[in-house]
Amino acid sequence: MKHAEPKSPVSFIANVARLPQKGLPVVIEADERQRAALAAECDLLSVEGYRAELLVTSWKRNGVKVSGRVEADITQACIVTLDPVTAHIDEPVEALFLPEQSKLGREGFEGGGEIIIDADGPDSPETFSGDTIDVGALAEQFFGLAIDPYPRKPGAALDAAGDDPPEESEFQKKLRSLLGKS
Repeated sequence: MKHAEPKSPVSFIANVARLPQKGLPVVIEADERQRAALAAECDLLSVEGYRAELLVTSWKRNGVKVSGRVEADITQACIVTLDPVTAHIDEPVEALFLPEQSKLGREGFEGGGEIIIDADGPDSPETFSGDTIDVGALAEQFFGLAIDPYPRKPGAALDAAGDDPPEESEFQKKLRSLLGKS
């Protein structure tokens, strides 16, 4: 039995069984409760705005492509001063999915086939089961990766004491005299 992943605060389940020819547009605009949950999940002080615009389209025979972007305005704590630091996130979203039972997805791993990975290219396809994909959770992953792990207030430096050399301790003075260095 698979254990269910915790549901994303911005979860949006897209039915991919019968996608329209032009694709399925999905817009996720997070409300206050969802933004508070995102802030808590990502260790942010707050999320002032969050919007994902995605397009879910067919890819190859029975795969699915999700593309678009996620934009957000967030406030984090500066790693030096703990003061609030605001940031704007504007991150492209792109992912490919194949059904679990897809031959395309299995061939590369089991058939001994080569898988060519381009570091700058799209990630290799993920698998999904059933007829649905949580495109909201996918957008949240891209949002999470775009957050600066070390936010700094402009001008904040780790050496907050200034550039003066620290005062020598008595021990250091004695050591210096023993070594004969001045």
